[in-house]
Amino acid sequence: MANRRRGKNYFKRAEGTPPPVTAEIKRHVHFNEVDLLGIVWHGRYPVYFEEGSEQLGRRCGLSYKDFYESGLRAPIVQLHVDYFQPLRLAEEFTIRTVLVWDEGSKLNTEYYLLKNDGSIATSGFTVQLLTDAGTGEVCIISPPLLERCRTRWKSGEFHIKNR
Repeated sequence: MANRRRGKNYFKRAEGTPPPVTAEIKRHVHFNEVDLLGIVWHGRYPVYFEEGSEQLGRRCGLSYKDFYESGLRAPIVQLHVDYFQPLRLAEEFTIRTVLVWDEGSKLNTEYYLLKNDGSIATSGFTVQLLTDAGTGEVCIISPPLLERCRTRWKSGEFHIKNR
């Protein structure tokens, strides 16, 4: 994994693997998300990442409901945030979430919070390990839920313009 900033990829794209899956949502900064200066509090950015992750999960068949019904969990084991420009009260922005192919039982996800002019306000990444909901043990072999997602991913299903 590369630790790159300002729009560069956090995770290496391995040759011969499918391109990343991307989802985007637009939203506005709400009053309860800002400090007295009218800028988004730094601890709020991972919550924005989570909103993007939920959208991407619904698109890929990796939603929280899907994990729950499959007896799996996907706890975050690593979180990184790079702050570049503040988001401000009532500002519209885009949450771009990018799932990067990995052969392991984990999810490598990149996040880009984009201002309306296309500049990056904040970027970051998470790593989630898939675990058995009953035992809490890490899945050594990719579970069927992830394999179904990968099959759809390899077929190109996720690369139809669906943002």
